Amino acid sequence: MSGDLTVGQDGAVLTVTFDRPEQRNAMTFAMYEGLHEACERADADDSVRVLVLRGAGGRAFVAGTDIAQFLDFSGGDDGIAYEQSIERVVTRLEDVTVPTVAAVEGACVGGGLALAAACDLRVATTSSRFGVPVARTLGNCLSVNSVSLLVHHLGPARTLDLLLRARLLSAEEAAAAGFVGQLCADGELDAVLTELTTTLLGHAPLSMWAAKQAVLRLRRAGLPGDEDVLRTVYGSADFRAGVAGFVARERVSWTGR
Repeated sequence: MSGDLTVGQDGAVLTVTFDRPEQRNAMTFAMYEGLHEACERADADDSVRVLVLRGAGGRAFVAGTDIAQFLDFSGGDDGIAYEQSIERVVTRLEDVTVPTVAAVEGACVGGGLALAAACDLRVATTSSRFGVPVARTLGNCLSVNSVSLLVHHLGPARTLDLLLRARLLSAEEAAAAGFVGQLCADGELDAVLTELTTTLLGHAPLSMWAAKQAVLRLRRAGLPGDEDVLRTVYGSADFRAGVAGFVARERVSWTGR
C-alpha cells in the first residue's frame, strides 16, 4: 500500500483512509493502486462485510488527482491511458461485493467525486462540497464512464450544470439531489458512520449484493466509447496551459485548441 493511503479493519468493517491532509488528499497513481488492492482484499476476506472510504484531516475526502501526475503528459494518448487507469479503479470499487460507503468531509471534487459516486452509499458533513471544476482549472475532461456515474446519480441536466458552470454543490444541494443519503454536523461523522455500518452488518448479504448488481448492470448497459474525445482534450494546448497555470497559480486564457 502507498504510505499516503492506509487500510485498517475493525471487526467486519474495512476502512480505506486517503492520508495526504496537507494536499487535501489529492490522489497519486500509487494511491489509486492502493485502493484497487483494498477492493481486492475486501472481496477475498470473508470476514469483511462493509468497505468504507474516507479522507484524513477533516478538510477533504479527495481533492481530485495530484496535478503533478500530469506534468509529464505529452499528448492525447497519455490522457486516454490516465482515464483508463481511473476507470479500472472505479470499476473495481463498484464491483466490490459488499456494501461500500463514502464518508465525506470537506472537498469531494474531480476524481474524488468519481470515487464517492462509485460507492453504494454516501454520508457527509454539512461543510462538504462536491464538484468537477476542470472547465475552470485544468481544461481536461471526464471519461464517458465517469460522466455516466454522475448522470446515474444526478441526471443529465444537473450533471451538465455542474460540469459547464464548474461550480461546487453544497452538502445540502447534494443531499437534495439524492447523491448524499445523510448529512451530519462537523464532528458527528464517526457516530453517523458507526450507526450506518451497524445497520448494514445486520442485513442479508445476498439481498444487498443482488440490489448492487441490478443497479450496476443498468448503469453500465450500452456505454459508448470515448477515446476520440479524450485524445482531443488531453492532447490540446489548453490542457497543457491549464496544468502549467495550475502549478504556477496563474490564470489561463483558454483558446479552445
